[in-house]
Amino acid sequence: MKHLLALCALCWLPISAPAAPNINVGVFYDYLDGDKSTYLKRVFNGGDSTAFIKVSVMEILYNADGTSEEVELKSNLENTARDGLMATPARLIVPADGMQGTRLLYLGERDKERYFRLRFVPVMPEPEDDFAVSSDEREAYKTNLSAGVTVLAGFGTVFFVRPKVTRFATRIDDQPTEYGMHNDGNSVVVVDQFKDCASDGAQECLPVTKNHILPGRAFSFPKQAGRTYRFTLVEGSEKKPYEVKG
Repeated sequence: MKHLLALCALCWLPISAPAAPNINVGVFYDYLDGDKSTYLKRVFNGGDSTAFIKVSVMEILYNADGTSEEVELKSNLENTARDGLMATPARLIVPADGMQGTRLLYLGERDKERYFRLRFVPVMPEPEDDFAVSSDEREAYKTNLSAGVTVLAGFGTVFFVRPKVTRFATRIDDQPTEYGMHNDGNSVVVVDQFKDCASDGAQECLPVTKNHILPGRAFSFPKQAGRTYRFTLVEGSEKKPYEVKG
């Protein structure tokens, strides 16, 4: 496979403890359509202790060679707001077995697609963190967790902001030995639930993958005899199933 966009979710594993938060951020990839400017991201806590969560946003910039870097967001030209994605609130207090949401607000031009990394990191509440808790509550929380927790579980997700005028145009290139998909549009398309299995019904399959194709890039795979490739091409709200024989 070539020109494959690898977007790996960031995850830290928790250390077991008698009482600890256990957060779940749902899907790792979210998409803001061109006619929307806000998006509600929910955070669930399935643990038996309150979760104090910091939400941070970085922009992902992709280079021509396929590499990427994460950069801090800058202010707009008028210096009145950050140019990009904002999370409000950026501090969440999620009760045990409960849920809270942060609203993602996009501020900036929508002439091209942009990409952001969101991080949801549980922390020990400190006075400078702006969590609405008293000193006594903060110390009691630390005492409760200090018995066994040194690392709390956090997650990173990727957020796609589509252009205001979104155009999907996926070009298929079906060759005898290779199958390719070229994104000639201006917004990301997804090759979802990609399955590479034996054609003889033996249920011998490789792990299922999810692949993003950025505008101007391509995704391809070799067609091997005796193999069947199934996937769903997702262009915004449209989903098209495909089956390719090797």
